[in-house]
Amino acid sequence: MLKYLITSLFALLLLAGCATSPTGRTQLILMPDSQMDQMGLQAFTNIKKETPVERSTTTNSYVQCVARAITREVGGSWEVVVFKDDDANAFALPGRKIGVNTGLLKVAENQHQLATVIGHEVMHVLSNHSNERVSQKFAVEQGLGLINAAASPQTGTGKTLMGLLGVGAQFGVLLPYSRIQESEADLLGLDLMARAGFDPRESIKLWINMSRSGDGQPPQFLSTHPSHASRISDLQKHMPVALRLQDKARQLGKRPSCR
Repeated sequence: MLKYLITSLFALLLLAGCATSPTGRTQLILMPDSQMDQMGLQAFTNIKKETPVERSTTTNSYVQCVARAITREVGGSWEVVVFKDDDANAFALPGRKIGVNTGLLKVAENQHQLATVIGHEVMHVLSNHSNERVSQKFAVEQGLGLINAAASPQTGTGKTLMGLLGVGAQFGVLLPYSRIQESEADLLGLDLMARAGFDPRESIKLWINMSRSGDGQPPQFLSTHPSHASRISDLQKHMPVALRLQDKARQLGKRPSCR
């Protein structure tokens, strides 16, 4: 009887956790936003302890300029930190945290290309992709330890949680977003950067640059994403929509000038 009751309650929990992504896809969302924000904050704090922060005023001003133009479109106060790390990577976390590695600035050649990546990562957060992955892990394992694991990123559970949040590579584990989630963030991020006034056509050049970097090997950031050809094809199909959004943004006076 007790086993049946527990099973029934858990089934109700899963049913109550059904949500819909911005593209209309059904998601399993079990964690409250406040809990996800807390985990994101703790994860970001730990990353800042583990990774040197870039002190260059010029570099920080440039990245902040691009990030502000992007986040202005979605609202809220976002913390943006540039890390001294050669990996061509960036990430965003629940709780409105954004990290950009200096290595990415060698691949993203201009403000539009950097906006492509930041827009993509911000849309992972706004689409609840981290919550979706944590919820799936919780549902499969009923892993109550995940809730507090962000405070101990060096433990096995902590590393798993970092991977689920999208920043596990820094702690020795790589748990990529699903291809569906990546494709979703690609198109939503393209629209976001276009709404901010950036040129969406530069997104194609960015992913070409990404594929050519890393001594002939795709950088870590790209290894977890859809194939190069598939990504470009999807972006090209969506480009007319993004260009219309950029045109509307420019009519409203949105013309980013970050250097």
